[in-house]
Amino acid sequence: MPFTQLLRMDVLVFSNRQLVEFFGKSLSLICGALTWLREHKSKSIESQLKEDGEDDGAPDWVKQFARDEKKQNLLQEKADMEARLADIREKEKREKQLANSSSNLKIKRRYIAVWLTGEQKGEIEVEVDGNGDEAQFCLEDYESGDEDGGAQGSLGGDALSPAIFYCSRTHSQLTQFINELRRVKFPPSSPGGEGSALEEEVKHLSLGSRKNLCINPKVTKLGNPTAINERCLELQRSGASEASRCEFLPGRDDQVAVRDFRDHTLAKIRDIEDLASLGRKMGICPYYASRPTIKPSEIVTLPYPLLLQKSAREALDLSLKGHIVIVDEAHNLINAISSIYSITVSLAQLQRSKSQLDIYLARFKNRLKGKNKVYVMQTLRIIASLASYLEEISKKSKEGVIAPGDLLAMQGIDQVNFYKLQTYLNESKLARKVEGYIVHKQAKEQEKNKLPNKPGGAKALQPTASIPVLTHIQGFLLALTNPSAEGKLFHGKTEDKNDTCLRYMLLDPAHHFQEIVEEARAVILAGGTMEPMNDYTNHLFPYLPKEKIRTLSCGHVIPKENLTALPVTKGPGGREFEFTFEKRMQPAMIEELGRAIVNLCQVIPHGVVCFFPSYAYLEFVVSQWRKKPTPASNTAAKSLWERLEDRKTVFRESSDGSSVEEVLREYAQAIDSGKGGLLLSVVGGKMSEGINFNDNLGRGIIMVGLPFPNSNTAEWRAKLEHAEKAAGREFYENACMRAVNQSIGRAIRHREDYAVIALFDRRYSTDRIASKLPKWIQNGLVRGPVDKVFGEVMVITSRFFKTRDAL
Repeated sequence: MPFTQLLRMDVLVFSNRQLVEFFGKSLSLICGALTWLREHKSKSIESQLKEDGEDDGAPDWVKQFARDEKKQNLLQEKADMEARLADIREKEKREKQLANSSSNLKIKRRYIAVWLTGEQKGEIEVEVDGNGDEAQFCLEDYESGDEDGGAQGSLGGDALSPAIFYCSRTHSQLTQFINELRRVKFPPSSPGGEGSALEEEVKHLSLGSRKNLCINPKVTKLGNPTAINERCLELQRSGASEASRCEFLPGRDDQVAVRDFRDHTLAKIRDIEDLASLGRKMGICPYYASRPTIKPSEIVTLPYPLLLQKSAREALDLSLKGHIVIVDEAHNLINAISSIYSITVSLAQLQRSKSQLDIYLARFKNRLKGKNKVYVMQTLRIIASLASYLEEISKKSKEGVIAPGDLLAMQGIDQVNFYKLQTYLNESKLARKVEGYIVHKQAKEQEKNKLPNKPGGAKALQPTASIPVLTHIQGFLLALTNPSAEGKLFHGKTEDKNDTCLRYMLLDPAHHFQEIVEEARAVILAGGTMEPMNDYTNHLFPYLPKEKIRTLSCGHVIPKENLTALPVTKGPGGREFEFTFEKRMQPAMIEELGRAIVNLCQVIPHGVVCFFPSYAYLEFVVSQWRKKPTPASNTAAKSLWERLEDRKTVFRESSDGSSVEEVLREYAQAIDSGKGGLLLSVVGGKMSEGINFNDNLGRGIIMVGLPFPNSNTAEWRAKLEHAEKAAGREFYENACMRAVNQSIGRAIRHREDYAVIALFDRRYSTDRIASKLPKWIQNGLVRGPVDKVFGEVMVITSRFFKTRDAL
């Protein structure tokens, strides 16, 4: 199907391992999209020139002359721009050559000095007037007539100037894509005729958050993204003196500098770090200065949150109207949307916020007037009510679902207009005022007493994080305004199990993605392993007619003989493998698993990566394998762990992810040494995404069981109920199999690569589960006697590698 036709669709769900022999997924996407973009622009210009003057009654030669003149002016304008960008590229090239000379040391020292100054990361900076007046913490008069706010303008292009918005999960993944973008050249968008040979570089922009692009060291030291955002807004508030405003923020008189930044940005393809460095070099904020660069850009790269969160798009004045949206790594999309719009607030946070508001009101209550007093008291009443409700319900049960009406009915807070309250909290900056006053009050007490804080005093109210706690609670209150059909409220324990909490979980991602789909010209979802795909059509696009959605799945570039996939249903002793939640802790089955892996490590050369359903299960299995065999009198017998270490050097992925790079480095060294390595990893962990076990790093992939989520939790019960009873099982299995497919897809990364994939669980031999594997793995799936006898697994695996060695 031609790419031009695909871009006329509303949504394209695009799953592949590699599209063609020489191009990977990223290059295939960008070559097709940018080629279409240039051709579309060229045809649009020609069409516009042809239409101009057709109905004005002038002679044909006059109309033709006008069209030629307009075309020439357009070509000259484009040529001038390309020449200007070429000059910038040449200048930067010379500067790079002279980087070690003294010509630029002065400005470099200046910025290095700025970056090395400042206090410890994570503290809240509170500016206090020289006379110590507390008036700075008092709220300004608030008029509710401004509550509805106003629509912000956009920087989107028109129908003749579409752009491509390329989105992925992280900036590191975007950087990989940008490196691919630097490799290719594209035809110019100029129409044919004179000037058509004009070289036109790709105009690219990396968008990021303030955390990625802020160059003010007083702000970046806060560390927390929300704290950085709020501090940035504080430094540009209206009425502030020049001394208290951010020195890097471009003002109305800085348009020349902004255009210069735009031209430097477009002159070459830069990633997010390059853009921040450019801002520091030019002394201008890249976060704000990059906004005017959106419109002339041909391709804009940005991480998930900036695209998927409506508030983030509005903050960037980002319009998608008429543009192409490409979402890469889209197997994460549904979970990413749910995560962005879900939020948890703990009892400790509610209690701390209430204490802070009490202290704030004790000082400023008599100075608050009108709407200020009304809204602050409403906020305090809501927080107190939520804390009281959580205390009571947590005594009755450990976790459960909460009806929104039950939560809001206490103390009459269901009468509060949450939309108006949200507007007030955003515009008044109440959270920052309260937090700032608490820090200020504590500092004055310390200075007065010349002593550390006493137990139970102001120290108990000191912020423990750089984000105001009320700001976090605001996000939770905003979630309460969502339609009840879209999500559910839960009570339970925090992740560290040390506190009780209220949790809002988004169940229906369709609404939040629908605005993107309806606004964009076309949406392309792309992923290396997106099967099973029916969740996207059923749960992400239920409102779209089937003809508006096209799915395209491409096979792998490897020949069929380079892959063997084996459902391993029994171990060497004939014990059946069924790693269900009820059976997986059985010592006999865990021992059988260890013996099977020992045997496979004998015939699989180099590196073997073994994936477990969870960190907890991996730890339990390892503890079982370390036990010495019985009887105890047989002191010479080795444990399964020792037998594994005899075969290969064994490595484990840690739950905190802190040693990933070190583990991978040592794993590769063990393989290079000739002994080989066995890497024990976890589905959904650091090793299961974004890391390639190509060539000798992954000659064997072992999947232990099916990593089904715990369906007995309140959250998963709600998810399954939301998916409806008929589709609940399908939804549950699909979530599991996408995780499996993503993990086993870490192997075989190019045409010459090869591997054996062993799937340990009898359920992999069933048609229902096997059909949810990617087609390229299904094509290499060996069925028959191998499902029943472990000896057949050994024979087929040994033969596979002997055949490879013979080639």
